[in-house]
Amino acid sequence: MVSDCILRMEGIEFGYDANRPVLRGLHLALRAGQRIGLTGANGCGKSTLLHLAVGLLRPRKGVIEAYGAPCRTERDFVAVRRRVGLLFQDPNDQLFCPTVLEETAFGPLNLGMSPEDAKRRAIETLDALDFADRAHRITHHLSEGEKHLVALAGVLAMRPDALLLDEPSAGLDDGATERIIRVLRELPQALLVVSHQRSFLDEVVDETWSMAELQGDDQAG
Repeated sequence: MVSDCILRMEGIEFGYDANRPVLRGLHLALRAGQRIGLTGANGCGKSTLLHLAVGLLRPRKGVIEAYGAPCRTERDFVAVRRRVGLLFQDPNDQLFCPTVLEETAFGPLNLGMSPEDAKRRAIETLDALDFADRAHRITHHLSEGEKHLVALAGVLAMRPDALLLDEPSAGLDDGATERIIRVLRELPQALLVVSHQRSFLDEVVDETWSMAELQGDDQAG
């Protein structure tokens, strides 16, 4: 039987400095269709957790599983990243293609879609975000808020099983935030959303956890 647990993290310990742990004994499970929000102070490990989940960082201790199978090697995590989309907190860390359309189509192309189908998928995704009229804009000439929308479009275009979103409403005006809320509400995918904006989380997730709660501690490292 295929597990409905997309991601499971058990007993995770991690620190960038050996003497200053960021995560201590963290436990988290994300199941199909589940929509979870994550809160916590700056520096408590929210972004770190997302990066660990897809193998961009590796824990000192603990177990990471995807779809019921342990993830230990880069090959394991490459397979995870084809099915679990990560939106970085800073869109400049994610965008590298010249135009909005090329950026949005890159993921589908990388999954093996034909150029025509990838372009069609990209336009559909941009249209859902009311951004299709800027498909041929130069990516790095966009505002920070516009870059955030394009980065999100690139993740959504891959049609992943789950979305890990790091501050998806950061830098957006009210209109763009409302568009993202509308799109996220309609998605069938599992969501793990980091945000400092509790009102945003209340709109798009079903349950919200603090990093301290995930670690069973009064403080999250």
